[in-house]
Amino acid sequence: MQFQTMTYLDAKTRGQLPNSAFAYVDSGGRRRLPINDEAHVRNALSRFNQTTFEDEAARDRARTKLLNAAKKYGIVPVGFITGQLQNVRIRGEIEARASEVRTLPTGSVTFLLADIEDSTGLVRNLGDRYSGLLTNVRRLLRGAIRKAGGREVDTRADEMFAVFKQAASALDAALVIQRKVLVTVWPGDLRVRVRIGLHTGRPTLTDTGYVGIAVHTAARVCFAAHGGQIMLSRAARDAVVGSPAAGISFRDLGLHQLQGLPGLEALFQVEASDLPSEFPPPRTPAPAASK
Repeated sequence: MQFQTMTYLDAKTRGQLPNSAFAYVDSGGRRRLPINDEAHVRNALSRFNQTTFEDEAARDRARTKLLNAAKKYGIVPVGFITGQLQNVRIRGEIEARASEVRTLPTGSVTFLLADIEDSTGLVRNLGDRYSGLLTNVRRLLRGAIRKAGGREVDTRADEMFAVFKQAASALDAALVIQRKVLVTVWPGDLRVRVRIGLHTGRPTLTDTGYVGIAVHTAARVCFAAHGGQIMLSRAARDAVVGSPAAGISFRDLGLHQLQGLPGLEALFQVEASDLPSEFPPPRTPAPAASK
């Protein structure tokens, strides 16, 4: 077997090469990825993804130049082409996601976070059938969120994160979700319960989604709830109190320390005649013992 070693390109030799001997020359005149012979072309192919380009147009020009050089030396860069196609696909998905995120509502919004209670127990009971149950739960959640005018922000495992411009709409979606979960017949006659947390705040919207204390608060409010329960922060309760749905009331659950957040948060339980109303205390850290 013959091994091809790459000749070292010293500064003097490199300086004597024309710009055409490099796949990439940036706007400052810095020359990268030499392609002056077969060995350097192979090396450039392996280092292409490690090279930082000024923009995508520069990357595309360098890629084209490198592939032409590979063709000149009879190199068939199958792995390189496959990798580039994957990179293009990934970048396209990222750009599409960023474009969609930019259309999400800003300013004062209400977050809805829903989570399947004891999903581990459901997996243990259902095995491979759990994926079908999860698909059905997600379909139920998405239907209620969209019908109420909300937007799905993110879905991970058994959690779904949504946003609403109007707090009352978020509450409507939460009520529909709990009512539908309650009357649905689930596989194996298992009891499926979803906990829901609502919080209103002013998060920051970036190309990757919402960031800020409002996001963390919504997650903690949801975590504090029990399956079948709709729990609100004070901000969410105040945002809907002027236009509550008919027959809806709010039970004051007192002040609680939400994990990782400063200060105490007032929590409220949504109550409706057709939904369960008795739950254990919120799942929040026990208060520290006084010294």
